[in-house]
Amino acid sequence: MLAIALRGTTILPGMIVHFDVSREKSVKAVEAAMLRDQHIFVISQRDPEIEDPALRDLFQVGTIAYIKQVVKLPSNLIRVLVEGKERAELISFEQEYPYIMAEIEPMEVEELREYDIPMIESMKRILKDLLQQYVNESGKISREVVSQIMDIENLTNLMQSIAVNLPLTWQNRQHFLETVSLQDQYELLGVLLNNEINVAMITRDLQKKIKTRIDKNQREYVLREQMKLIREELGEDKVDDIDEYRKKLETLEAPQEVKDRIQKEIDRLRSLSGNAAESNVTRGYIEVLLSLPWDRQSKDNEDLKRAWKILEEGHYGLKNVKERIMEFLSVRKLTKKGKSPILCLVGPPGTGKTSIAKSVAEAMEKKYVRISLGGVRDEAEIRGHRKTYVGAMPGRITVALQQAGVSNPLMLLDEIDKTSSDYKGDTASALLEVLDPEQNRYFNDHYVELPQNLSEVLFIATANDAHSIPRPLLDRMEIIEISGYTENEKEHIAKEHLIPKQLEINGLDKSMLTIQPQAVRRMINNYTKEAGVRALERCIGKICRRTARAIMEEGKDKVTVTAKNLPDFLGKEKYNYLMANKKDEVGIARGLAWTQVGGDTLQIEVNVMPGKGEIILTGQLGDVMKESARAGVSYIRSIADTYQIPDDYFQTHDIHVHIPEGAVPKDGPSAGITMATAMLSAIVNKPICADLAMTGEITLRGRVLAIGGLKEKLLAAKYARIHEVLVPKENQPDIEEMDKEIVDGLTITFVETMKDVLAKALVEA
Repeated sequence: MLAIALRGTTILPGMIVHFDVSREKSVKAVEAAMLRDQHIFVISQRDPEIEDPALRDLFQVGTIAYIKQVVKLPSNLIRVLVEGKERAELISFEQEYPYIMAEIEPMEVEELREYDIPMIESMKRILKDLLQQYVNESGKISREVVSQIMDIENLTNLMQSIAVNLPLTWQNRQHFLETVSLQDQYELLGVLLNNEINVAMITRDLQKKIKTRIDKNQREYVLREQMKLIREELGEDKVDDIDEYRKKLETLEAPQEVKDRIQKEIDRLRSLSGNAAESNVTRGYIEVLLSLPWDRQSKDNEDLKRAWKILEEGHYGLKNVKERIMEFLSVRKLTKKGKSPILCLVGPPGTGKTSIAKSVAEAMEKKYVRISLGGVRDEAEIRGHRKTYVGAMPGRITVALQQAGVSNPLMLLDEIDKTSSDYKGDTASALLEVLDPEQNRYFNDHYVELPQNLSEVLFIATANDAHSIPRPLLDRMEIIEISGYTENEKEHIAKEHLIPKQLEINGLDKSMLTIQPQAVRRMINNYTKEAGVRALERCIGKICRRTARAIMEEGKDKVTVTAKNLPDFLGKEKYNYLMANKKDEVGIARGLAWTQVGGDTLQIEVNVMPGKGEIILTGQLGDVMKESARAGVSYIRSIADTYQIPDDYFQTHDIHVHIPEGAVPKDGPSAGITMATAMLSAIVNKPICADLAMTGEITLRGRVLAIGGLKEKLLAAKYARIHEVLVPKENQPDIEEMDKEIVDGLTITFVETMKDVLAKALVEA
């Protein structure tokens, strides 16, 4: 007979039950049975986890069932409705594929002898009494079904009906199925009924105890309220938290909607038991709402001259930033409106992005709060947690407003390019609502659950790299580029800000330490290599500490630091800029590069040797730089006739391009013209001008495209004592906007094609 194995289910004779079939063998067995007589043998697995059971994995006794209905479901799943007919014993498998064909033998239940009629009657009465007791205790079987069972006079049918309708586990049903003796079936069923009655009684007793405990808590609450009332009548009552909340609510400056919500929460807190867990959650929520500055604002200082003076005293340079701040203050004073732009200061580390935000707050007399976004991955850090969660807290924006105490502070979003996302949400997406002037009027913190007006907040964000900020977020901010400082600017900053600051930190007087300008210049060039001034400040701090020790241990009155004795304080020099080559050389060109800490020069070397036409690239070049090298080779091959390069040259020679400092990764398109020039120089054996640096992206047709980071690259050329720089023609507007101090001493030649580059770079013999 066709057979299927069941997992976690046992079907008894007389049961009408449906189950789902998903295994391919079982599906095919059901389909085959429907084409025959609709009978199938169902038998349970010993271990439901086994996917493809063998004969030893099945119980020995199963049920012959009649298939009443088959319903096809999605994912090759079918739902089968069957009615159990009779027991049968599994003998063997006749076949296992594509479905199971089993050899079975029907089993008859052993009957009691005819002269045991009194015993049969006793069994029937006992089983019916137990069933009635079970129904009274649990109520899990309907009275109609019980009535039908009570009318059954045949003992075999009675036990069969009880086993079918009793909520037994599949293991107990299997045990009953395997029991063929009427006496054994009766004993098993009696034990199962008694167990179910005991479980029902224990459950009822537990429910009574729980109800009693709840009633006790309610009684304690009533008594506690009565005691409170008695104390009030005697004049012994103390002002509790709820009364304090009410007093704070009366003086709170907030919209009516907020006041109504707080009042509702206070009333709710009063109705809660003092030791209830929910009362602590409600208490914390009320305290957060009362601490927020809903309509409380500070008055801004509109004295523009004072603001400009503070900005000038606090920072040297940063002309664009200061002018933009003054424009904002002028418009604010003219319109009398507080709607603020979202400024984003982008620049290398140590260039004063964070400190200028403090200066703006000081100039406007605004409260200043800083939110560090570096490494924030959870959206709840910005929007807060739902207050139903354990340990829920408001988001960082709400906490910052609490700290500020006013609704119009200056809020610094530091390192906005360092946010990230994970399975808990996207932080940048959560910031969209905060930084959108059209949306932040109704900012919704998940914990507060009331709209907060952020339109009066002056947001200033900082970032090292604008490319790391998601485009939708970047679109909502006004980008102000802060480039690296020139050598002259660093000298002024050291003299006016860093040296006085470190003298104060280290307890020194101006008369105790003198750092000569030549020493500062040597520190800038040989002990630091950065766009900002953090490393320079650390060097000055080290000198101050050495000076303090010399004064305390050696009894010196004054220390003077010169360029000559600077290594005594700072040790050997850490950096030496790759200065311009002294003579013109073949296959060596100087490129300009941008890094996150400023500009640098790249010396690109090319060797040509007999080979198979391979291009060898070394020096940890990135994919973009490798593509630029290949584009340069393609361009050189296209102009081979101009330089009398043999037709088979590129098939018989290998070209090796190397950029020193091989441990440092390098990438970007702006070295394209430099690599092409160096390769052509090596191929045609013409030297390249030593006092020349270049930057620009190359195309296959030899066009020179614009690049970024030009200010930092020009500063690097000046440090390397290079006097002429080739710059793409498209970057001419960038040169015109630069300070005269940056371009002084440099001859800047604008190039449009590689012909222009080669005309300036290659030296004729």
